[in-house]
Amino acid sequence: MAGFDDPALYGDRWADVYDEHYGGPDPAPAVDFLAELADGGRVLELAIGTGRIALPLAARGITVEGVDASVAMVERMRAKPGGEAIAVTIGDMAEIPVDGPFHLVFLVFNTLFGLLTQERQAECFRNAARVLGPGGAFVIECFVPDLARFDRGQRARALDVAEDSAVFELSRLDAARQRVTTQVVTLDEHGIRLRPIAIRYSWPSELDLMAGQAGLRLAARYADWDRRTFDSASASHVSVYQRG
Repeated sequence: MAGFDDPALYGDRWADVYDEHYGGPDPAPAVDFLAELADGGRVLELAIGTGRIALPLAARGITVEGVDASVAMVERMRAKPGGEAIAVTIGDMAEIPVDGPFHLVFLVFNTLFGLLTQERQAECFRNAARVLGPGGAFVIECFVPDLARFDRGQRARALDVAEDSAVFELSRLDAARQRVTTQVVTLDEHGIRLRPIAIRYSWPSELDLMAGQAGLRLAARYADWDRRTFDSASASHVSVYQRG
């Protein structure tokens, strides 16, 4: 059985329900932000998934390519209008197994944290820098860790409860490794289904250090895609790192 260290595990387990489960956030602000940075250049999305961001970007005439470890996720994108036209390499997003140069490389929705060690995250920064052209940007969207959500290293919450089904989420925090492992459990007439999530969270300052070691500098940081000011109360950040 595949373990959490398998890069394809998350996508393979979540592909059939990903759009329904995470379909709420409007992609338009992210697409507007990224399209402006792309400036007509070649663009690479890491963990392209089902194409929530890539497809509307490509619809604007931007050349978008992708990397994803999960064939199942990419197949969901391929089934959507425009999905067949986007070039996708199946592989590890930390290794970025494609050739540059790109004007923009990006990772959205906390996906960088799916790389489960500091070294793997740093490798992703190094390879993003490798495939960027001069002046190119690496953009990441991440949450700001909030360990107060956990009670003695644990968290449980009901996501949905109906007369014939229930969906709940169980999480454990390993603060020493900055890792959270979660199971989203569905109970219904079909039985029990488990959808695992594992992340290794990083603090913004830690990400900045990884970027600096890769030869990238922090050009801007916002609280969200609408460019609201990032401050100590911000729950998330959109960070733009630039290659000199």
